[in-house]
Amino acid sequence: MGIWQDLWRGRSADFDSGSAATNSIELTKRNHTVSLTKQGAATGNLRINLSWRMRTSDIGGPQRGSLLRHPFRTFKPEVVQAHTQSMVNVDLDLGVMYELKDGSKGVVQPLGSFFGELNGPPYVKLSGDDRFGSASGETIYVNLDHRDDIQRLLVFVYIYDQTPAFDRTHAIVTLFPSNGPRVEISLDERHPQARSCAVVMIENVKGELIVRREVRFVYGFQAELDRLYGWGLQWGRGYKSKAGR
Repeated sequence: MGIWQDLWRGRSADFDSGSAATNSIELTKRNHTVSLTKQGAATGNLRINLSWRMRTSDIGGPQRGSLLRHPFRTFKPEVVQAHTQSMVNVDLDLGVMYELKDGSKGVVQPLGSFFGELNGPPYVKLSGDDRFGSASGETIYVNLDHRDDIQRLLVFVYIYDQTPAFDRTHAIVTLFPSNGPRVEISLDERHPQARSCAVVMIENVKGELIVRREVRFVYGFQAELDRLYGWGLQWGRGYKSKAGR
């Protein structure tokens, strides 16, 4: 992989624990945890953002030729075309399973319009539902001023009622604390048939907020993630409103 991985991911691949230039921390298999408390970022509103776009190889347009015949094409930026009908239709959704210190549990997600509440339990709020992979993506807010009321939060991504195509998207979940560097988790592993992915766990461990990379793909939906992490919720078939908000 070597040089090709560097060309694909850029110089950030050299900085598993973060880069001062980009003011970010990338959670990887090797460096998979970070303490928001030790970063001085355990207060205010934590913004969790899901952004994604289709891989350029799945977008209509001419294919790039052989690098042996065109060696300098490696350094020529690809033109990313607009969405076309020939593309696989993918709708990625962001959700959070929560468990509070008082034992209450639930989920915040677009499906079923469980948008949560920021200033009251569960102190987790979904801003809306992005169905088209826009630049702003989807965002969930967590009120860390109530961190003592939170036991654990599982941030997950799932594909709603469309073709399983995690391997055709560049999906990144980014945590933006009120203070300190942002935390990035890339969903860059190839799991063509997966429909859901547990991305990151935020856990209150003896008063310290720990963020731990999970990136565990499953072939089912939220109920399978629930069983995997022992949440114990009751799941049924859900639908989105046509308005999408």
